[in-house]
Amino acid sequence: MISICIPIYNFDVSNLVEKLNNLSKSLEVPSEIILIDDCSDVFFKEKNENVCKKHNYIKLEKNIGRAAIRNRFLKYANYDNLLFLDCDSIVYDDDFLVKYIEVIKKEPNKVLCGGRVYENQSPKRNKRLRWKYGKIRESKPFYKRNLNPNKSFMTHNFVVNRKIFETINFDERLTDYGHEDTLFGFQLKKRNIQVRHIENPILNGDLEDNGVYISSTETAIGNLVEILGFLNCDKDFIKDVSLLNVYFKVVKFKALIGVGFKIFKPLLKKMLSLGFVNLYLFDFYKLGILIFKIKDRDIKCSYN
Repeated sequence: MISICIPIYNFDVSNLVEKLNNLSKSLEVPSEIILIDDCSDVFFKEKNENVCKKHNYIKLEKNIGRAAIRNRFLKYANYDNLLFLDCDSIVYDDDFLVKYIEVIKKEPNKVLCGGRVYENQSPKRNKRLRWKYGKIRESKPFYKRNLNPNKSFMTHNFVVNRKIFETINFDERLTDYGHEDTLFGFQLKKRNIQVRHIENPILNGDLEDNGVYISSTETAIGNLVEILGFLNCDKDFIKDVSLLNVYFKVVKFKALIGVGFKIFKPLLKKMLSLGFVNLYLFDFYKLGILIFKIKDRDIKCSYN
């Protein structure tokens, strides 16, 4: 019935696997837990060994990235529905698996997203950027996510039917962090496969330090530019991605914005790194990074 798929990279998954193992015992349908370690450090491999070896546990000798590792689960999954969870997920609802099973039974052959939430209490300043961005921009109730379901697709907590996943994979040309889910959601949309969002969230269990998150965001924007090139500046894709949409609305002023960004980038980065978080300033920072990455990769788009 359901294969629970957890890609691992440098994270202790003991609590997550134990929780899912306990929940799966009460299911009235067959299930399994599959874990693939994407060449984590030895410390984490040793931490995870005892709990993971009780399940289908695969350890890769070379890191293959966030897109390729998710595709790899097709090789090992025995059931028709694959539930993907990020390794830093915290499952806090004892009906988490049951809720997915109920929807799968009623509406098979669908892509389902359960969502993600963040702690209400503000963390220390050194982790406040990721928390505030996630809580305000990402953590939305299912009815809001369903207003634009494919655009709202994210990989941290979703179910995909095997037949769909065999047809539409994650693009393995993307080896760095970021936007592999954006492209996957867009490819589903192009094939008229709608994502359905339900209220079945996991809790984000690992907030990056501000500096790490800024660096990850810059890498993700690089991936976004790569995708723009893959898709030959597809207008529908640009329309679906807020950052690209803004870029092409202000493209006539990109030189002026670029100069302003270059001047203020050190100050902006320092403020964000120290946890003085204003999401509009963060948006401007991302737009500046995008302008220079498009320039560096010499991506030329005609978009009106």
